[in-house]
Amino acid sequence: MNEAANSFRNMFDQLFSSIPNLIYALLLLLLAFGVATIVKGILEKGLKKVGFQRLLSKGRVVPTEEKGIEALQSLAKIAYYLVFILFIPSILDALNMNSVSQPIASMMQKLLDFLPNLLAAAIILTVGIIIARFIRNLVFNLLNSLNIDRFFNRIYVREEEQPPKETLSTVLANIVLFVILVPVITIALEALNIQMISQPIISVLDNVLLVIPNLFVAIVLIIVGYYLARFISGLLTSLLNRTGINSIYGYLGFKTATGVPRFNLSEIIGQVVKVLILLFFTVEALNVLQLNVLNQIGNAIIIYLPMLVSALLILGLGLAIANILQQVITRYTGSSFSANIIKYVIILFAVFMTLDQLGFASSIVNIAFLLILGSLAIAFAISFGIGGRDFAKRQLAKFETKLEKKDDPLE
Repeated sequence: MNEAANSFRNMFDQLFSSIPNLIYALLLLLLAFGVATIVKGILEKGLKKVGFQRLLSKGRVVPTEEKGIEALQSLAKIAYYLVFILFIPSILDALNMNSVSQPIASMMQKLLDFLPNLLAAAIILTVGIIIARFIRNLVFNLLNSLNIDRFFNRIYVREEEQPPKETLSTVLANIVLFVILVPVITIALEALNIQMISQPIISVLDNVLLVIPNLFVAIVLIIVGYYLARFISGLLTSLLNRTGINSIYGYLGFKTATGVPRFNLSEIIGQVVKVLILLFFTVEALNVLQLNVLNQIGNAIIIYLPMLVSALLILGLGLAIANILQQVITRYTGSSFSANIIKYVIILFAVFMTLDQLGFASSIVNIAFLLILGSLAIAFAISFGIGGRDFAKRQLAKFETKLEKKDDPLE
């Protein structure tokens, strides 16, 4: 009985001794609730009075003032819960729950130490976004006043096509926004002072900032190259049309039955020149961007171009000579068969010379050419031998008769 009584006595002693701590914890809880509510009200009403929601709306951080008020209420709630959490370690200590309160207190201490950095980063980011959006709107209005969209649509959009939804002024203004936000985000991340997270992101953003000037130069090169290529292409096409270069189709054998060329050679040459000029400027732009792989591919194409041009000239010259000789032989001999043979032999020579110039398996092309040439020589020899047998017989008979007359003493 005494042991049971002692147990109950100890239990009640502990219960009564913990009542002051429990009351103290409840008071701290009520105090936390009151302070959090006051902070929430002051923050929400104070920001509303200074017109922070209008500032967010004008800075395009939020679309409307109603959304700005919702953002203020969210900030006030965050402050409410933050103040409430700050009282939790003291409440737990009042209940003698030190093992639970110590980790929470340590976490809260780190959070409090981090809050200035977070607040600084938030302020930097907010101010940066507001400034960036202001400059974006300024650039957009300036481009609109210059009628750059109308000029762009007049050049690139056909009359039957609808203008693009995203105008050029909008795209350029967004590019300006992005260029401004990149250093702002970098500074905000540096203010957080979280090396494990911020350092890789800052490194990437720094690389982006380094690329932006080169990207701008590359875009300018492409634009200048496009207009220059278009101007030179149009000028060259006009000059070639006046020289009558399209009549060369008659020599190449590409005319239709009506005598009209299948293709406009001057336009083809103009477009080829346009593509070549664009290729040169594109390679230079890739060089500025330091895209080595693409730059090497472009340089390889440029290095191969002289071989391609010379091969096309050889093929064109071969076709022209073949057609001219075919017409001449047909006109003076009347033998279309012989003219066609000579024509296709010359074309065959031109094709093999073209392949050799292009470097397509030079050894195989040369062997095939020699085999075909040897076959033609053998075929010519055989055909001449068979076809000229009677002629050779008559000539040999005449020669034999002359020899007999010289040997006959009676003559």
